[in-house]
Amino acid sequence: MTSAQQLSEKQKKYLRGLAHGRDPIILIGSSGLSPAVAREFDSALGAHELVKVKARVGDREERDAILAELARQSGSSLVQRIGNVGVFYRPHKDKPKIILPAD
Repeated sequence: MTSAQQLSEKQKKYLRGLAHGRDPIILIGSSGLSPAVAREFDSALGAHELVKVKARVGDREERDAILAELARQSGSSLVQRIGNVGVFYRPHKDKPKIILPAD
C-alpha cells in the first residue's frame, strides 16, 4: 500500500470539520481487526476519502493499536481519535473529491 501523507494542522482541522457530521461507517467489535473489516475499510476509503471508524475493543492501547494498523494497511492518515472513534483520510488517486487547504 501507499504510505500515508503528512497532514498539516490546518489540513487536519479542515478534515475534522468535514467529519464532524458524519456517522461511523466501519464498526470493529470485540473480535478485533479481521481481514474482511480491513477490506471493507479500504473500499470505504476509496469511495469516500474521509471515513469514521468505531472500535469497540478492550482498552485504549488495544484500540490505538487497531486504529494504527488500519492506517498502516490502507495507506491512510489517522486525522483524529476521540474515545473509540477514529477519523481516517486517504485522497482518491485519480479524482480527489476533498481538496485540502494549502499549508
